[in-house]
Amino acid sequence: MPRLMGLDVGEKTIGIAISDPFGITAQGLETLKRYSKKADLARLRDLVDEYGVEKIIVGLPLNMDGTIGPAASKIEQFSIELGKKLGVPVQTWDERLSTAAAERALLQADLSRGKRKKIIDKLAAVLILESYLRRQQNNK
Repeated sequence: MPRLMGLDVGEKTIGIAISDPFGITAQGLETLKRYSKKADLARLRDLVDEYGVEKIIVGLPLNMDGTIGPAASKIEQFSIELGKKLGVPVQTWDERLSTAAAERALLQADLSRGKRKKIIDKLAAVLILESYLRRQQNNK
């Protein structure tokens, strides 16, 4: 069964999550350190092919009032290019507070700052994808 991929795209890293084959849960795959757009797209292409991804969900960092600011505009542009280059549908998804929620979860787990830094983007991608999956399940 095809899978969905969730992305938390930042300036320096991209957190990557993948759905289970049934589209019920999400699990973190990796945090991609960004070197160049070409390298980023190549790694994402590899993961799309490896997991049979049929759709990519990209976290959209809207302002708290729901408007699109500079960061969200960059993500929208990246999402359009991602879809064109990989030939997979890409949908943005409101990610307001996903990184803050990930940070809270990691603090509650009593992880050191260094460990939190290594996995926060991957966990944010999981939260984005899980939010999308819950909405899809509720709409069935």
